[in-house]
Amino acid sequence: MTILVTGATGTVGRHVVDELIRDGRRVRALTRDPRRANLPAEAEVVAGDLTVTDSLVPVLDGVTAVHLITFGGDDYAMLPNGQEIVDLAVKAGVRKVTVLGGWDEGTLEPAVRAAGDLDWTFVRPTEFMSNALQWAEPIRAEGVVREPFGDATTAMVHEADIAAVAARTLVEEGHADRVYGLTGPARLSTRDKVRIIGEAIGREIGFVELTEEQARERMAAEGQPDELIDFLINVFGNVPEEPNIVNSNVEKVTGRPARTFAQWAAEHADAFRA
Repeated sequence: MTILVTGATGTVGRHVVDELIRDGRRVRALTRDPRRANLPAEAEVVAGDLTVTDSLVPVLDGVTAVHLITFGGDDYAMLPNGQEIVDLAVKAGVRKVTVLGGWDEGTLEPAVRAAGDLDWTFVRPTEFMSNALQWAEPIRAEGVVREPFGDATTAMVHEADIAAVAARTLVEEGHADRVYGLTGPARLSTRDKVRIIGEAIGREIGFVELTEEQARERMAAEGQPDELIDFLINVFGNVPEEPNIVNSNVEKVTGRPARTFAQWAAEHADAFRA
């Protein structure tokens, strides 16, 4: 069978492609610009855009399983055309779908759930470990991280673990109509994360806690829209409890424990070294 991976050049999508290829699967990888995809040669890289429904018609030809994401475009907005995407997939003969989503449903997940011909699995991770890469430049330049809410804790999950779960659910039976919330193995504060990165690179990293007002001013100066600033302040100022309750879903699906943030930091140490 051919498996279509949407968001194939994204943080998780690249790992989904790799997981499926390692498993010997035929992979069709969707990206808006195949020339810049830099994906494995074994993948069939095709052009298309989830936000442009008609662009998916040829892409779905011969596909029986799809990894979908709930957002699209440069602004990562929720897809407005979820129903149209699902209608096309069902018409093309797709029978199995994995959806990578967040805490809020958009148009895609309800449409997938309502489609009687699809075996679906929803994968809902908490904060990605890769979010820590936003600190790479200030750590390289100054050896300091400046953030608000230093004691706020999240159960960060490795992006490769998210992908491994998505890939397993696409090729194995027993995951239909399941919603897998995914976490790492421990809740860590912002201070913890900074310390662990320092241990990975063998350098003490300073941490300066910003006030909420200072954080808002900095994000505004960086050009972040007010909506996103409000969202980030709310999420990290009032960390949602349920998505950050540590669970064993990664191990249940993949057969191995979730990777630790220390492992992630060691893998990405070069990004933080001056």
